[in-house]
Amino acid sequence: MYPETIVYLIMAVSSILSVVAVYLAIMERDLVRAVLYSAIQSGLYTILYYFLMAPDIVLVYLPVAVGLIPGVLLILISKTERVEKE
Repeated sequence: MYPETIVYLIMAVSSILSVVAVYLAIMERDLVRAVLYSAIQSGLYTILYYFLMAPDIVLVYLPVAVGLIPGVLLILISKTERVEKE
């Protein structure tokens, strides 16, 4: 296989998995698990940005979207109820 084909394959798998993570985050009733799915989706987007040759975006997006935002959301969820009510 050519190196370009491997890169495109990794990008395609990362894109599909990010769509699955977004779906799981939207459908999840447990808010902590929804935040974790959102962080997984952000990590997969970071892989895409890396392969699209945008290292400056990766260096900013990774700590903010995978670390800071889920951390703040988990703190906020700890102040409320963990499971979403109907």
